[in-house]
Amino acid sequence: MVAASILLWYPCLAFALSSPNIPLDSPIYSYLEKLSGFGLISSDIKGIRPFSRAEAARLVKEAEARAAATGHSALAEELLDHLRELLPRELSYYGRDEAAPAFDYDPLKTARLRYVYLEGAPRSYFRAVHDPGNDGVFGIGSGLRPPNPYPSPTQQRGTEGTPLFENNDGVVYGSGSNAELRGSGEVYFGSMASAAIEPMLLWSEAGGEATLRLNRGYAKLGGKGLELEVGRDENWLGPGYRGAITLSNNPRNFDIVKLSSPEPVQSKYLWDLKYSLIFSRFEKTVTDGEERRPYLFAGKLSMKPLNDLEFGINLGRQVGGPGVNNSFAATLRGMVGGTNDDNSNTIAGFDVRLRLPWLRNTELYGELSGEDSAAFWPIVESYVAGFYIPRITESGADDLRFEYFRGHRILYTNGTFPEGYLYHNMPVGHSQGGATQDFFLRYSHWFSARNNLALEAFHTRRGDYGRVTVDATGRFDAAGTMQSIERKNALRASWTFPFSKEWNALLLYGQEWIHNYELRAGDTQMNQLVRAELSYRY
Repeated sequence: MVAASILLWYPCLAFALSSPNIPLDSPIYSYLEKLSGFGLISSDIKGIRPFSRAEAARLVKEAEARAAATGHSALAEELLDHLRELLPRELSYYGRDEAAPAFDYDPLKTARLRYVYLEGAPRSYFRAVHDPGNDGVFGIGSGLRPPNPYPSPTQQRGTEGTPLFENNDGVVYGSGSNAELRGSGEVYFGSMASAAIEPMLLWSEAGGEATLRLNRGYAKLGGKGLELEVGRDENWLGPGYRGAITLSNNPRNFDIVKLSSPEPVQSKYLWDLKYSLIFSRFEKTVTDGEERRPYLFAGKLSMKPLNDLEFGINLGRQVGGPGVNNSFAATLRGMVGGTNDDNSNTIAGFDVRLRLPWLRNTELYGELSGEDSAAFWPIVESYVAGFYIPRITESGADDLRFEYFRGHRILYTNGTFPEGYLYHNMPVGHSQGGATQDFFLRYSHWFSARNNLALEAFHTRRGDYGRVTVDATGRFDAAGTMQSIERKNALRASWTFPFSKEWNALLLYGQEWIHNYELRAGDTQMNQLVRAELSYRY
Protein backbone atom coordinates (compact mmCIF):
# COMPACT_ATOMS: atom_id res chain seq x y z
CA MET A 1 0.00 0.00 0.00
CA VAL A 2 2.82 2.40 0.84
CA ALA A 3 4.65 1.48 -2.36
CA ALA A 4 1.51 2.01 -4.46
CA SER A 5 0.93 5.39 -2.87
CA ILE A 6 4.47 6.46 -3.67
CA LEU A 7 4.00 5.47 -7.30
CA LEU A 8 0.78 7.47 -7.51
CA TRP A 9 2.37 10.54 -5.98
CA TYR A 10 5.71 10.35 -7.80
CA PRO A 11 5.68 7.84 -10.68
CA CYS A 12 8.92 9.33 -12.02
CA LEU A 13 10.72 8.11 -8.89
CA ALA A 14 9.87 4.45 -9.39
CA PHE A 15 13.08 3.72 -11.32
CA ALA A 16 16.38 5.49 -10.92
CA LEU A 17 19.96 4.28 -10.44
CA SER A 18 19.70 0.71 -9.16
CA SER A 19 22.62 -0.32 -6.99
CA PRO A 20 23.48 -3.12 -4.52
CA ASN A 21 23.47 -2.56 -0.78
CA ILE A 22 26.42 -1.68 1.43
CA PRO A 23 27.24 -4.42 3.98
CA LEU A 24 26.16 -3.39 7.47
CA ASP A 25 29.68 -3.80 8.86
CA SER A 26 31.21 -1.53 6.21
CA PRO A 27 33.04 1.58 7.51
CA ILE A 28 31.11 3.62 4.95
CA TYR A 29 28.39 4.04 7.58
CA SER A 30 30.82 5.52 10.10
CA TYR A 31 32.26 7.82 7.39
CA LEU A 32 28.80 9.18 6.57
CA GLU A 33 27.93 9.49 10.26
CA LYS A 34 31.12 11.46 10.82
CA LEU A 35 30.31 13.82 7.93
CA SER A 36 26.89 14.33 9.51
CA GLY A 37 28.71 15.26 12.72
CA PHE A 38 30.57 17.96 10.80
CA GLY A 39 27.21 19.37 9.66
CA LEU A 40 27.75 18.36 6.02
CA ILE A 41 24.83 15.88 5.87
CA SER A 42 21.33 16.46 7.26
CA SER A 43 19.01 14.37 5.03
CA ASP A 44 20.25 11.01 6.30
CA ILE A 45 17.72 8.48 7.67
CA LYS A 46 19.32 5.87 9.92
CA GLY A 47 16.27 3.89 11.00
CA ILE A 48 16.35 1.69 7.87
CA ARG A 49 19.54 -0.03 6.81
CA PRO A 50 21.41 -1.20 4.77
CA PHE A 51 21.89 1.82 2.52
CA SER A 52 22.10 1.27 -1.21
CA ARG A 53 25.29 2.48 -2.84
CA ALA A 54 23.21 5.07 -4.73
CA GLU A 55 21.86 6.41 -1.42
CA ALA A 56 25.41 6.69 -0.08
CA ALA A 57 26.39 8.57 -3.26
CA ARG A 58 23.49 10.97 -2.75
CA LEU A 59 24.71 11.70 0.78
CA VAL A 60 28.28 12.21 -0.44
CA LYS A 61 27.09 14.71 -3.04
CA GLU A 62 25.15 16.55 -0.32
CA ALA A 63 28.30 16.70 1.79
CA GLU A 64 30.40 17.89 -1.16
CA ALA A 65 27.96 20.72 -1.90
CA ARG A 66 27.91 21.92 1.70
CA ALA A 67 31.67 21.60 2.06
CA ALA A 68 32.15 23.79 -1.01
CA ALA A 69 29.78 26.42 0.39
CA THR A 70 30.79 26.45 4.06
CA GLY A 71 34.29 24.98 4.30
CA HIS A 72 35.31 21.86 6.18
CA SER A 73 38.01 20.23 8.25
CA ALA A 74 40.95 18.19 7.00
CA LEU A 75 39.36 14.99 8.36
CA ALA A 76 36.13 15.69 6.48
CA GLU A 77 38.06 16.12 3.22
CA GLU A 78 39.87 12.82 3.82
CA LEU A 79 36.55 11.07 4.43
CA LEU A 80 35.10 12.49 1.20
CA ASP A 81 38.18 11.46 -0.77
CA HIS A 82 37.95 7.89 0.50
CA LEU A 83 34.20 7.69 -0.16
CA ARG A 84 34.85 8.78 -3.76
CA GLU A 85 37.22 5.82 -4.07
CA LEU A 86 34.66 3.39 -2.62
CA LEU A 87 31.64 4.60 -4.66
CA PRO A 88 33.01 5.40 -8.15
CA ARG A 89 30.14 3.98 -10.24
CA GLU A 90 27.34 5.52 -8.21
CA LEU A 91 29.01 8.94 -7.97
CA SER A 92 29.62 8.89 -11.74
CA TYR A 93 26.04 8.08 -12.75
CA TYR A 94 23.94 9.48 -9.91
CA GLY A 95 21.69 12.20 -11.35
CA ARG A 96 22.42 11.10 -14.91
CA ASP A 97 21.06 7.59 -14.86
CA GLU A 98 20.71 7.43 -18.64
CA ALA A 99 24.51 7.40 -18.97
CA ALA A 100 24.87 4.07 -17.16
CA PRO A 101 26.08 1.26 -19.49
CA ALA A 102 23.44 -1.25 -20.57
CA PHE A 103 25.48 -4.01 -18.93
CA ASP A 104 28.42 -3.86 -16.55
CA TYR A 105 29.91 -5.97 -13.79
CA ASP A 106 32.53 -6.01 -11.05
CA PRO A 107 33.61 -9.60 -10.33
CA LEU A 108 35.39 -8.64 -7.07
CA LYS A 109 33.64 -5.69 -5.50
CA THR A 110 34.75 -6.45 -1.93
CA ALA A 111 36.76 -9.14 -0.16
CA ARG A 112 37.77 -9.95 3.39
CA LEU A 113 40.10 -12.44 5.05
CA ARG A 114 39.48 -12.82 8.80
CA TYR A 115 41.13 -14.78 11.59
CA VAL A 116 39.42 -15.21 14.97
CA TYR A 117 40.84 -16.90 18.05
CA LEU A 118 38.32 -17.60 20.80
CA GLU A 119 39.04 -18.83 24.29
CA GLY A 120 35.82 -19.43 26.16
CA ALA A 121 32.21 -20.39 25.60
CA PRO A 122 29.02 -18.51 24.64
CA ARG A 123 26.17 -17.93 27.07
CA SER A 124 22.96 -19.85 26.60
CA TYR A 125 19.82 -17.71 26.92
CA PHE A 126 17.77 -20.74 28.00
CA ARG A 127 16.09 -19.44 31.14
CA ALA A 128 12.74 -19.71 32.91
CA VAL A 129 11.29 -16.23 33.58
CA HIS A 130 8.38 -15.21 35.79
CA ASP A 131 5.94 -12.94 33.96
CA PRO A 132 3.42 -11.38 36.38
CA GLY A 133 1.50 -9.45 33.69
CA ASN A 134 -0.59 -6.45 34.84
CA ASP A 135 1.70 -4.06 32.91
CA GLY A 136 1.55 -0.28 32.86
CA VAL A 137 3.45 2.14 30.61
CA PHE A 138 7.15 2.85 31.22
CA GLY A 139 6.79 0.74 34.38
CA ILE A 140 4.18 3.15 35.74
CA GLY A 141 0.64 2.12 36.58
CA SER A 142 -0.95 -1.24 35.90
CA GLY A 143 -3.82 -3.04 34.24
CA LEU A 144 -3.06 -2.52 30.55
CA ARG A 145 -2.37 -6.26 30.40
CA PRO A 146 -4.23 -8.71 32.67
CA PRO A 147 -2.37 -10.37 35.55
CA ASN A 148 -0.85 -13.68 34.50
CA PRO A 149 -2.93 -16.50 36.10
CA TYR A 150 -0.55 -19.28 35.08
CA PRO A 151 1.89 -20.63 37.71
CA SER A 152 4.43 -21.92 35.17
CA PRO A 153 6.94 -19.31 33.93
CA THR A 154 7.81 -18.18 30.42
CA GLN A 155 10.78 -19.92 28.76
CA GLN A 156 13.55 -17.83 27.21
CA ARG A 157 15.64 -19.61 24.57
CA GLY A 158 18.54 -18.97 22.21
CA THR A 159 22.27 -18.28 22.38
CA GLU A 160 24.59 -15.31 21.99
CA GLY A 161 26.56 -17.16 19.28
CA THR A 162 30.14 -15.94 19.65
CA PRO A 163 31.25 -14.13 22.82
CA LEU A 164 32.49 -10.58 22.15
CA PHE A 165 31.36 -10.73 18.50
CA GLU A 166 27.70 -9.80 18.00
CA ASN A 167 25.77 -8.73 14.87
CA ASN A 168 27.76 -10.86 12.42
CA ASP A 169 25.13 -12.42 10.14
CA GLY A 170 24.72 -15.41 12.45
CA VAL A 171 28.32 -16.59 12.04
CA VAL A 172 29.35 -18.61 15.11
CA TYR A 173 33.05 -19.16 15.74
CA GLY A 174 34.17 -22.16 17.78
CA SER A 175 36.76 -22.37 20.52
CA GLY A 176 40.34 -22.04 19.23
CA SER A 177 41.31 -20.79 15.77
CA ASN A 178 38.79 -19.82 13.11
CA ALA A 179 39.25 -18.48 9.58
CA GLU A 180 36.79 -16.81 7.26
CA LEU A 181 37.05 -15.75 3.63
CA ARG A 182 34.32 -13.86 1.86
CA GLY A 183 34.12 -11.92 -1.36
CA SER A 184 31.37 -10.21 -3.32
CA GLY A 185 30.69 -9.52 -6.97
CA GLU A 186 28.11 -7.26 -8.58
CA VAL A 187 26.28 -7.03 -11.92
CA TYR A 188 24.48 -3.97 -13.30
CA PHE A 189 21.80 -3.79 -16.01
CA GLY A 190 21.73 -0.16 -17.03
CA SER A 191 20.15 2.01 -14.36
CA MET A 192 17.18 -0.31 -13.89
CA ALA A 193 18.51 -3.43 -12.18
CA SER A 194 21.49 -4.83 -10.30
CA ALA A 195 22.52 -7.99 -8.47
CA ALA A 196 25.10 -9.00 -5.88
CA ILE A 197 26.48 -12.25 -4.51
CA GLU A 198 28.68 -12.88 -1.46
CA PRO A 199 29.74 -16.46 -0.69
CA MET A 200 31.53 -17.18 2.59
CA LEU A 201 34.03 -19.93 3.42
CA LEU A 202 34.35 -20.77 7.13
CA TRP A 203 36.86 -22.99 8.90
CA SER A 204 36.95 -23.76 12.61
CA GLU A 205 39.54 -25.66 14.60
CA ALA A 206 36.73 -26.90 16.85
CA GLY A 207 34.82 -28.45 13.96
CA GLY A 208 37.89 -29.45 11.98
CA GLU A 209 36.31 -28.80 8.59
CA ALA A 210 35.50 -25.97 6.20
CA THR A 211 31.95 -25.01 5.20
CA LEU A 212 30.79 -22.88 2.31
CA ARG A 213 27.57 -20.90 2.49
CA LEU A 214 25.90 -18.03 0.71
CA ASN A 215 25.91 -15.04 3.05
CA ARG A 216 24.25 -12.59 0.68
CA GLY A 217 22.85 -12.99 -2.81
CA TYR A 218 20.01 -10.98 -4.36
CA ALA A 219 18.68 -9.12 -7.38
CA LYS A 220 17.20 -5.61 -7.30
CA LEU A 221 14.88 -3.75 -9.65
CA GLY A 222 14.25 -0.01 -9.41
CA GLY A 223 15.54 2.59 -7.02
CA LYS A 224 14.81 5.93 -5.35
CA GLY A 225 11.12 5.79 -4.37
CA LEU A 226 10.42 2.13 -5.20
CA GLU A 227 12.72 -0.86 -5.30
CA LEU A 228 12.06 -4.61 -5.39
CA GLU A 229 14.72 -6.89 -3.91
CA VAL A 230 14.58 -10.70 -4.03
CA GLY A 231 17.19 -12.97 -2.46
CA ARG A 232 19.23 -13.28 0.74
CA ASP A 233 20.31 -10.12 2.51
CA GLU A 234 20.79 -8.47 5.89
CA ASN A 235 18.46 -5.83 7.36
CA TRP A 236 18.42 -3.48 10.35
CA LEU A 237 15.32 -1.61 11.53
CA GLY A 238 16.04 1.01 14.19
CA PRO A 239 18.45 3.83 15.06
CA GLY A 240 20.60 1.79 17.48
CA TYR A 241 24.31 1.09 16.99
CA ARG A 242 24.75 -2.04 19.15
CA GLY A 243 21.29 -3.47 18.66
CA ALA A 244 17.76 -3.14 17.27
CA ILE A 245 14.70 -4.74 18.86
CA THR A 246 12.68 -5.83 15.81
CA LEU A 247 15.23 -6.86 13.17
CA SER A 248 19.04 -6.77 12.96
CA ASN A 249 21.91 -8.67 11.36
CA ASN A 250 22.52 -10.64 14.55
CA PRO A 251 21.07 -13.91 13.12
CA ARG A 252 21.69 -15.46 9.73
CA ASN A 253 20.38 -13.46 6.80
CA PHE A 254 16.81 -14.25 5.78
CA ASP A 255 15.75 -15.11 2.23
CA ILE A 256 13.50 -12.16 1.51
CA VAL A 257 11.21 -10.34 -0.87
CA LYS A 258 11.49 -6.65 -0.06
CA LEU A 259 9.77 -3.51 -1.29
CA SER A 260 11.47 -0.34 -0.16
CA SER A 261 12.56 3.19 -0.97
CA PRO A 262 16.37 3.17 -0.87
CA GLU A 263 16.32 6.97 -0.93
CA PRO A 264 14.03 9.41 0.90
CA VAL A 265 10.80 10.27 -0.90
CA GLN A 266 9.78 13.93 -0.90
CA SER A 267 6.04 13.44 -0.56
CA LYS A 268 3.32 16.03 -1.05
CA TYR A 269 1.14 14.94 1.84
CA LEU A 270 3.64 13.63 4.39
CA TRP A 271 7.16 14.55 5.42
CA ASP A 272 10.22 13.17 3.66
CA LEU A 273 10.12 9.44 4.29
CA LYS A 274 11.69 6.04 3.68
CA TYR A 275 9.93 2.69 3.99
CA SER A 276 10.79 -1.00 3.93
CA LEU A 277 8.41 -3.98 3.67
CA ILE A 278 10.05 -7.40 4.13
CA PHE A 279 8.54 -10.84 3.56
CA SER A 280 10.34 -14.04 4.55
CA ARG A 281 9.99 -17.27 6.53
CA PHE A 282 11.63 -18.79 9.60
CA GLU A 283 13.34 -22.18 9.47
CA LYS A 284 11.54 -25.34 10.58
CA THR A 285 11.83 -26.03 14.32
CA VAL A 286 10.48 -28.74 16.63
CA THR A 287 10.30 -27.50 20.23
CA ASP A 288 8.81 -29.68 22.99
CA GLY A 289 7.38 -31.88 20.23
CA GLU A 290 5.68 -28.97 18.41
CA GLU A 291 6.63 -28.28 14.80
CA ARG A 292 6.61 -24.68 13.61
CA ARG A 293 7.74 -22.75 10.55
CA PRO A 294 6.03 -19.33 10.60
CA TYR A 295 6.23 -16.64 7.97
CA LEU A 296 7.92 -13.32 8.75
CA PHE A 297 6.57 -9.92 7.87
CA ALA A 298 8.60 -6.88 8.92
CA GLY A 299 7.95 -3.26 8.08
CA LYS A 300 9.38 0.14 8.87
CA LEU A 301 8.37 3.69 7.99
CA SER A 302 10.82 6.48 8.84
CA MET A 303 9.89 10.15 8.45
CA LYS A 304 11.76 13.44 8.79
CA PRO A 305 9.49 16.31 9.90
CA LEU A 306 12.66 18.41 10.22
CA ASN A 307 16.23 18.03 9.00
CA ASP A 308 17.35 17.26 12.55
CA LEU A 309 14.42 15.06 13.61
CA GLU A 310 13.68 11.50 12.48
CA PHE A 311 10.65 9.51 13.60
CA GLY A 312 9.88 5.90 12.75
CA ILE A 313 7.33 3.16 13.34
CA ASN A 314 8.20 -0.53 13.01
CA LEU A 315 6.58 -3.96 12.97
CA GLY A 316 7.84 -7.54 13.07
CA ARG A 317 5.36 -10.42 12.89
CA GLN A 318 5.57 -14.20 12.94
CA VAL A 319 2.42 -15.69 11.47
CA GLY A 320 0.98 -18.99 10.23
CA GLY A 321 2.73 -22.13 9.14
CA PRO A 322 2.32 -25.71 10.43
CA GLY A 323 0.94 -26.46 13.88
CA VAL A 324 -1.22 -23.34 14.33
CA ASN A 325 -4.74 -22.26 13.43
CA ASN A 326 -4.45 -20.79 9.92
CA SER A 327 -8.12 -19.96 9.48
CA PHE A 328 -9.19 -16.53 8.31
CA ALA A 329 -10.72 -15.79 11.72
CA ALA A 330 -7.48 -16.59 13.56
CA THR A 331 -5.44 -14.48 11.14
CA LEU A 332 -7.86 -11.58 11.54
CA ARG A 333 -7.70 -11.79 15.35
CA GLY A 334 -3.91 -11.60 15.14
CA MET A 335 -4.10 -8.48 12.97
CA VAL A 336 -6.54 -6.73 15.30
CA GLY A 337 -4.81 -7.68 18.56
CA GLY A 338 -3.08 -10.59 20.24
CA THR A 339 -5.27 -13.27 21.83
CA ASN A 340 -4.67 -16.78 23.11
CA ASP A 341 -6.10 -18.34 19.95
CA ASP A 342 -4.64 -16.28 17.10
CA ASN A 343 -1.80 -17.50 14.89
CA SER A 344 0.74 -14.69 15.17
CA ASN A 345 3.40 -13.09 17.35
CA THR A 346 4.03 -9.38 16.90
CA ILE A 347 6.68 -6.90 17.98
CA ALA A 348 5.89 -3.28 17.17
CA GLY A 349 6.81 0.20 18.31
CA PHE A 350 8.41 3.48 17.34
CA ASP A 351 11.74 5.30 17.48
CA VAL A 352 13.05 8.86 17.48
CA ARG A 353 16.42 10.40 16.57
CA LEU A 354 17.17 14.04 17.34
CA ARG A 355 20.27 15.93 16.17
CA LEU A 356 21.41 19.01 18.14
CA PRO A 357 23.34 21.35 15.79
CA TRP A 358 24.16 23.75 18.63
CA LEU A 359 25.90 20.90 20.50
CA ARG A 360 28.29 19.89 17.70
CA ASN A 361 25.55 17.81 16.09
CA THR A 362 25.20 15.48 19.06
CA GLU A 363 22.47 12.89 18.47
CA LEU A 364 19.93 11.53 20.95
CA TYR A 365 17.98 8.44 19.91
CA GLY A 366 15.62 5.88 21.33
CA GLU A 367 13.43 2.95 20.36
CA LEU A 368 10.42 1.54 22.23
CA SER A 369 8.89 -1.73 21.09
CA GLY A 370 6.24 -3.92 22.66
CA GLU A 371 4.98 -7.47 22.25
CA ASP A 372 1.39 -6.43 22.97
CA SER A 373 -0.70 -3.28 22.75
CA ALA A 374 -3.39 -1.38 24.61
CA ALA A 375 -5.33 0.77 22.15
CA PHE A 376 -2.54 2.35 20.06
CA TRP A 377 0.21 2.05 22.70
CA PRO A 378 2.76 -0.80 22.63
CA ILE A 379 3.08 -2.49 26.01
CA VAL A 380 5.29 -5.29 27.36
CA GLU A 381 7.96 -2.74 26.57
CA SER A 382 11.61 -3.09 25.57
CA TYR A 383 13.91 -0.13 25.01
CA VAL A 384 17.04 0.98 23.20
CA ALA A 385 18.24 4.50 24.06
CA GLY A 386 21.51 6.31 23.58
CA PHE A 387 23.49 9.34 22.55
CA TYR A 388 26.30 9.93 20.07
CA ILE A 389 28.73 12.86 20.31
CA PRO A 390 30.48 13.01 16.91
CA ARG A 391 32.89 15.79 17.89
CA ILE A 392 34.09 15.85 21.48
CA THR A 393 36.66 18.39 20.28
CA GLU A 394 36.39 20.96 17.50
CA SER A 395 38.64 18.94 15.19
CA GLY A 396 36.20 16.02 15.19
CA ALA A 397 38.98 13.52 15.81
CA ASP A 398 37.26 12.11 18.92
CA ASP A 399 33.71 10.77 19.34
CA LEU A 400 31.75 9.08 22.10
CA ARG A 401 28.65 6.88 22.18
CA PHE A 402 26.54 5.43 24.97
CA GLU A 403 23.68 2.99 24.44
CA TYR A 404 21.30 1.23 26.84
CA PHE A 405 19.07 -1.77 26.13
CA ARG A 406 16.39 -3.33 28.29
CA GLY A 407 14.60 -6.39 27.05
CA HIS A 408 11.28 -7.25 28.71
CA ARG A 409 10.84 -10.56 30.54
CA ILE A 410 8.93 -12.07 27.64
CA LEU A 411 10.75 -10.34 24.76
CA TYR A 412 11.35 -12.87 21.94
CA THR A 413 9.12 -15.52 23.61
CA ASN A 414 5.68 -16.68 22.56
CA GLY A 415 3.19 -19.41 23.46
CA THR A 416 2.01 -19.98 19.90
CA PHE A 417 5.59 -20.29 18.63
CA PRO A 418 7.47 -21.91 21.54
CA GLU A 419 10.88 -21.53 19.85
CA GLY A 420 10.34 -17.78 20.08
CA TYR A 421 11.52 -14.92 17.88
CA LEU A 422 14.75 -16.71 16.93
CA TYR A 423 16.36 -17.66 13.62
CA HIS A 424 18.78 -20.58 13.78
CA ASN A 425 18.73 -20.19 17.59
CA MET A 426 19.83 -16.55 17.64
CA PRO A 427 17.63 -13.52 18.46
CA VAL A 428 16.29 -11.84 15.35
CA GLY A 429 16.53 -8.46 17.07
CA HIS A 430 18.94 -7.43 19.83
CA SER A 431 21.92 -9.75 20.28
CA GLN A 432 21.60 -9.82 24.09
CA GLY A 433 18.14 -11.41 24.01
CA GLY A 434 15.13 -10.89 26.26
CA ALA A 435 14.91 -10.47 30.03
CA THR A 436 18.18 -8.57 30.17
CA GLN A 437 19.81 -5.15 30.54
CA ASP A 438 22.86 -3.99 28.61
CA PHE A 439 25.03 -0.88 28.97
CA PHE A 440 27.47 -0.01 26.15
CA LEU A 441 30.11 2.74 25.94
CA ARG A 442 32.32 3.43 22.91
CA TYR A 443 35.08 6.01 22.40
CA SER A 444 37.02 6.33 19.16
CA HIS A 445 39.87 8.50 17.91
CA TRP A 446 40.45 9.22 14.22
CA PHE A 447 44.14 9.63 13.32
CA SER A 448 42.94 9.88 9.71
CA ALA A 449 39.97 8.73 7.66
CA ARG A 450 41.32 5.16 7.49
CA ASN A 451 43.18 5.07 10.79
CA ASN A 452 40.90 4.69 13.79
CA LEU A 453 41.35 3.46 17.36
CA ALA A 454 38.22 2.41 19.30
CA LEU A 455 37.74 1.41 22.94
CA GLU A 456 34.50 -0.23 24.10
CA ALA A 457 33.09 -1.28 27.46
CA PHE A 458 29.99 -3.39 28.23
CA HIS A 459 28.00 -4.28 31.31
CA THR A 460 25.20 -6.82 30.87
CA ARG A 461 22.81 -8.15 33.53
CA ARG A 462 20.36 -11.06 33.46
CA GLY A 463 18.20 -12.28 36.31
CA ASP A 464 17.56 -9.02 38.13
CA TYR A 465 13.85 -9.35 37.36
CA GLY A 466 11.63 -12.32 36.60
CA ARG A 467 13.62 -14.69 38.84
CA VAL A 468 12.27 -18.17 39.57
CA THR A 469 13.50 -21.40 41.19
CA VAL A 470 14.97 -23.93 38.77
CA ASP A 471 16.52 -27.41 38.71
CA ALA A 472 20.07 -28.23 37.56
CA THR A 473 19.05 -28.00 33.87
CA GLY A 474 17.65 -24.48 34.21
CA ARG A 475 13.99 -25.51 33.97
CA PHE A 476 11.37 -24.29 36.43
CA ASP A 477 11.17 -26.29 39.65
CA ALA A 478 9.17 -24.97 42.61
CA ALA A 479 11.49 -26.85 44.97
CA GLY A 480 14.68 -25.89 43.13
CA THR A 481 17.33 -23.21 43.57
CA MET A 482 16.65 -19.49 43.04
CA GLN A 483 18.32 -18.04 39.96
CA SER A 484 21.20 -15.70 40.66
CA ILE A 485 21.85 -12.41 38.88
CA GLU A 486 24.33 -12.90 36.05
CA ARG A 487 26.73 -9.96 35.53
CA LYS A 488 28.98 -9.63 32.51
CA ASN A 489 31.71 -6.97 32.25
CA ALA A 490 33.66 -6.72 29.02
CA LEU A 491 36.33 -4.58 27.36
CA ARG A 492 37.16 -4.48 23.68
CA ALA A 493 39.82 -2.49 21.77
CA SER A 494 40.20 -2.29 17.99
CA TRP A 495 42.57 -0.54 15.61
CA THR A 496 41.73 -0.08 11.92
CA PHE A 497 44.50 1.19 9.65
CA PRO A 498 45.43 1.25 5.93
CA PHE A 499 47.42 -1.76 4.70
CA SER A 500 47.74 -0.62 1.09
CA LYS A 501 45.81 1.65 -1.26
CA GLU A 502 42.71 -0.57 -1.45
CA TRP A 503 43.23 -2.78 1.61
CA ASN A 504 42.50 -1.98 5.25
CA ALA A 505 43.63 -3.99 8.26
CA LEU A 506 41.92 -4.49 11.61
CA LEU A 507 43.27 -5.80 14.91
CA LEU A 508 40.91 -6.38 17.85
CA TYR A 509 41.21 -7.82 21.32
CA GLY A 510 38.33 -8.38 23.73
CA GLN A 511 37.99 -9.89 27.19
CA GLU A 512 34.97 -10.44 29.39
CA TRP A 513 34.30 -11.66 32.92
CA ILE A 514 30.97 -13.29 33.77
CA HIS A 515 29.84 -13.77 37.37
CA ASN A 516 27.06 -16.25 38.17
CA TYR A 517 27.45 -17.68 34.68
CA GLU A 518 24.05 -18.68 33.22
CA LEU A 519 22.43 -17.54 36.50
CA ARG A 520 24.15 -20.20 38.64
CA ALA A 521 25.47 -18.83 41.94
CA GLY A 522 29.25 -18.87 42.19
CA ASP A 523 29.93 -20.02 38.61
CA THR A 524 32.37 -17.79 36.74
CA GLN A 525 33.52 -17.65 33.14
CA MET A 526 36.24 -15.62 31.40
CA ASN A 527 36.27 -15.28 27.61
CA GLN A 528 38.92 -13.81 25.31
CA LEU A 529 38.73 -13.04 21.61
CA VAL A 530 41.43 -12.00 19.14
CA ARG A 531 40.44 -10.83 15.67
CA ALA A 532 42.65 -9.89 12.72
CA GLU A 533 41.49 -9.16 9.21
CA LEU A 534 42.32 -7.67 5.84
CA SER A 535 39.49 -6.00 3.90
CA TYR A 536 39.48 -5.02 0.24
CA ARG A 537 37.35 -2.00 -0.77
CA TYR A 538 34.98 -2.70 2.11
